[in-house]
Order: sequence, then structure tokens, then C-alpha cells
Amino acid sequence: MANPTYRRIGDHMETIQIDYDSARISYSQLLREFFSGHNPVWGSPVRQYASAIFYHDREQERLAKEAVTQEEIKRGKKISTLVLPYTMFTRAEDYHQKYYLRNTRALMDQYKGLFPNQDAFTDSSAVARVNGYLGGHGTTNQLEREASELGINTEAIDALRNILKKKGK
Repeated sequence: MANPTYRRIGDHMETIQIDYDSARISYSQLLREFFSGHNPVWGSPVRQYASAIFYHDREQERLAKEAVTQEEIKRGKKISTLVLPYTMFTRAEDYHQKYYLRNTRALMDQYKGLFPNQDAFTDSSAVARVNGYLGGHGTTNQLEREASELGINTEAIDALRNILKKKGK
């Protein structure tokens, strides 16, 4: 099915695509983070929610399969995560992009005028980091270290800081 949507997903999977700087984080580190962030033992009865790693080359395939094997040994259980070749990635509809940020008006207002289009907004690493903080990932200490890189004013940083404190971060 071309151009899947949330309501018409066909045989597609809900997933994320990570663009990363290999000088800052390795593919193996990303795989460790992947396995620490969900239950790879649970097998979804529907393809939409299956656990999967998509590889781009033989080295990524080797590392992904090795990580699955290591997780099986570590957990003493069969891992249901699929290791599949990357073929294409389709973005979710705009209203599914940066969900936490879209639902935090004070911060969203800061970003509205900064990006020329939806793709630029979605692709921004600053937007992704703020959305992550709002989703409960990261700490106030991390926020303090990167606040100047987020492109928002001090009032918005204060609001974000308060949100994180309420979450015990």
C-alpha cells in the first residue's frame, strides 16, 4: 500500500527513523538503547506494532543480529524483534509528529515561526530533543547543558524546566 495512514496502515509497521552522527554515537550503542527501551520478548499479534530493526548494509545486519542473540542470552528468552532490510520510510501524518510538543502550547508557539515547512519542523534535532524532554526522557541537568541550542527563549526554557521538575527529572 502506497502512502499508508494511521487509519489505513495496511501491512506497514509503526516505527521511527533515526538519523545519527556516528562520531557521537555508534550503531551498537543505538541497538543497546533500543533493547533497553521496550520489551522485545513480547510478540505483537499484528504487524503494525511488531518490534523490528531495519538495517542499511551488511555490517548493520550483522550487528543487529548479534544484538538480538545477546539479548536472548541476557534475558534467557526468545526475542521477537525482527531484523529486516530497510526499503523505505513513510512519515506519519503531520498531526502525529512531535506529539508532546504539539500538545504544549507555550513551547509550540516558540517553534511555529522558526521553520519554513512541516518537514523542517519534524527533522529538527532541537524540536526532537524538546519533544523528548516533554515525553519524560532526559533530565533538568541535560536541559541546562543544551538549553542554548534549542532555539527557544528563556521563558520557554523556564516552562520546560518546570515541566521536567514536575516529572521528577
